[in-house]
Amino acid sequence: MDVKHILVPGLGRRGVSAARTLREDALLAAVAAVAAVVIALTTSGNGRHPDALGWGLLMAAHVPSAFRRRAPVRAFLGLVACVAPYHALDYNHTAPMAVSMTALYTVASTGRPLRTLFLGAGVLGIMLGVKFGEGMTEGTEALRISGWIVAFLLAGVIVRVHRQYVASVVERAERAERTREEEARRRVAEERLRVARDLHDLLAHSITLVGVQTSVAAHVLHADPDRLDRAAVARALDDIAETCRTARGELRATLEVLRAGPDDSRGPLPGLDGLPDLAEAARTAGATVDLSVENVEAPPAVGAAAYRIVQEALTNAVRHGGPGLTVRVGIRGLGDALHLRVADDGTPPPSSPSSSSPAPDRPAGFGLLGMRERARSVGGTLDAGPRAQGGFEVAAVLPTGVAR
Repeated sequence: MDVKHILVPGLGRRGVSAARTLREDALLAAVAAVAAVVIALTTSGNGRHPDALGWGLLMAAHVPSAFRRRAPVRAFLGLVACVAPYHALDYNHTAPMAVSMTALYTVASTGRPLRTLFLGAGVLGIMLGVKFGEGMTEGTEALRISGWIVAFLLAGVIVRVHRQYVASVVERAERAERTREEEARRRVAEERLRVARDLHDLLAHSITLVGVQTSVAAHVLHADPDRLDRAAVARALDDIAETCRTARGELRATLEVLRAGPDDSRGPLPGLDGLPDLAEAARTAGATVDLSVENVEAPPAVGAAAYRIVQEALTNAVRHGGPGLTVRVGIRGLGDALHLRVADDGTPPPSSPSSSSPAPDRPAGFGLLGMRERARSVGGTLDAGPRAQGGFEVAAVLPTGVAR
């Protein structure tokens, strides 16, 4: 027997059969009936001991409780039809108290507050009118009992409000989950369209270049076979090889982005020349940005990866760094790699991931995963995590294939 669901009607009852509800309520009514019999047999001074009629009315009063959640008002009226003559015949007034309060609680927890108000007022009015008509002593005793009636009615109203609040929270959570899934599907679809456009432009451009360079090599070979210009042929073949290498790198970078899931990339591949615009956008959001770009020369794919990493790092810093934020962005070419560092001095709230495990200052999401995928797509590495002196730092090393 699920006590929580019995005491809080309607809480988490999706998919529960009516037969199970009936069994649970019948079992509760049986327990209340046993308690009523024990009270009637062991207490005195609050009405006379039931005779055959009294026992019949007392047991009959518990039968409607088996239907209290299926038909709360009718079950309550059936209870009143049995309890009213029971009390009128001055049988033990404490015995049916448990089933009576359970019925009041059920009506209050399953109906509107206005219905509960009218019901409570009616019950209290009738009871107090009858008891005060019998004398002041009886009326005073009725006033004492009325406190319990009001308490159970209020408990039912509170439970109903709580149940509605829980249901609204669950409904909002489910709606938010559906919205996130729809947004993820939408962004994946948009990213696929962007990748298709990038592939079209990349392949068309590369194939055209290879075709032109191959024609040049063929022309050199056929123009004057007796005086073959080996240097010209070598240059043409080197140009073809370089075009193939560049196309292969950009193609790999474009396809690797698909592994990152929903991403905010749009349009053609950006480059390092767009970094000043990113810094200016962060400044307009209230951050102080120090941008330093030194000795940078990188293929478009590496430039696009660096651009996206800086973009995501600045976005996270502005979003989570707090007021008075200072961000230092440094990009420098060393050897055959591009070294990138974005560090801020923000003091964001706890609970977020670092480079390898949850860190105390960035909320979980796709941002860090996306940055790592960007770095891996060009054969680089990326580390991110909190700084010892406060704030957050993103550092990446992106191979360029260009020796310095």
